[in-house]
Amino acid sequence: MQIDFIADVVCPWCYLGWRRLEKALALRPDVEATVTWRPYQLDPTLPDEGVDRHKYMAAKFPDPERRKAIGEVLDKAAAEDGVTWNLGAIPVSPNTNAAHRLIRWSQGAGCQAAVLEAVLAAYFTHGQDIGDPVVLADIAGVAGMDRLAVLKRLSEGADKDVITREHQMAHEGGVSGVPFIIFDGKVAIAGADSPERMAKAIDKALEAAA
Repeated sequence: MQIDFIADVVCPWCYLGWRRLEKALALRPDVEATVTWRPYQLDPTLPDEGVDRHKYMAAKFPDPERRKAIGEVLDKAAAEDGVTWNLGAIPVSPNTNAAHRLIRWSQGAGCQAAVLEAVLAAYFTHGQDIGDPVVLADIAGVAGMDRLAVLKRLSEGADKDVITREHQMAHEGGVSGVPFIIFDGKVAIAGADSPERMAKAIDKALEAAA
């Protein structure tokens, strides 16, 4: 089964949705699934060097009480899903095009899982700037990719337009929020639904294919 996971690497609900999809697949151990991360950018207008995240979030959610409430909901969900993060300590809101490019290249190199986990941990847990080519190249090197080759490609803007086109295609296809998960091209779930509901979506996709 092909599962397309359309998401952005700075989206907390996408991180939680990824964990819930893993749990859903564990509920269906007999299903052989290939999960592919597909790029979506919550804000493609951000500069390559990113912006101050605290100011950015304050502008996006001017009401401090609402920001606090959203943070509490996210922290509670993270604890339930076994995700460790420190959202308040993240200093930079990056343009995520570069991170998506690395994940795309990692798919061809057979190390998507390792790179994706490292990118998510770098941003959410360690507060690193995942728009920085050096940070991303270091992640690639640890995952077994050629660090210098990745750094060169990122610095030269290789495949930058490819990510932009994929984001536009998702948007034109009706994806207005992420995560958006497509199971075998037959069943879709919008949002970070529960593992149980995702498992049922897997069942429906299998039934449709039968």
